[in-house]
Amino acid sequence: QALYHNEMASAWGSRAAMASLIDILAVTTRGDVRSDVLKELEGQLASLSAFDSRPGVDAQRLKNLTSNLTRLRGDLTSAGSAFLQPLRNSEFLSAIKQRSAIPGGTCEFDLPDYYFWLTQPDEARMRAFSQWLGLLRPMCDAIAELLWLTRQNGRNRQETAKGGTLNITFDRDNPLQLLRISLPASAGLYPEISGSHHRCNIRFLTWNGLTARPTQAQTDVTFTLSCCS
Repeated sequence: QALYHNEMASAWGSRAAMASLIDILAVTTRGDVRSDVLKELEGQLASLSAFDSRPGVDAQRLKNLTSNLTRLRGDLTSAGSAFLQPLRNSEFLSAIKQRSAIPGGTCEFDLPDYYFWLTQPDEARMRAFSQWLGLLRPMCDAIAELLWLTRQNGRNRQETAKGGTLNITFDRDNPLQLLRISLPASAGLYPEISGSHHRCNIRFLTWNGLTARPTQAQTDVTFTLSCCS
């Protein structure tokens, strides 16, 4: 979102990009995200190494995946544990973060410096924003690659939710990280998922407009489920 809105080259685009950046900073201050990502990279590299001696494995593709993960691990390690400190120490960003929690708190009266920055040429704002996002790049690239690998590990299978609902029990010896659900847009339904690491419930709901509550589908719903480990 931050990248998309930053490329809009407008003050409102910069506002939307700033809101996304503030959200990212809020998430990354909860625990040590960098260490978690590095640990996940190590786990993926260990998993890939087990395929070295297996027959039928595309050796070149395996090498490319391993090299890419090794590069991402190196980039994130080189960034250091304080790689986000310039963003966290920025008085400019901190003021925007604090005022963003208040409705209308980022107006020109409360944040005149923010308003002044928003009136600067588009190129100047985009350049500053690119520098901020550049600090996040090692972590963002690693997370994007890990998510791609996780999705690639999934195997699609057809499932049917009887009367619009389906209960699934997972294999405790093969923990999952992601569930993906696909069904035609023409179905007019959307899934609601609840559960835990060991089981989940999937309900398909019918959209009844903005003024009415959604209702559970009463007919059987066939869909594609991908369980990604």
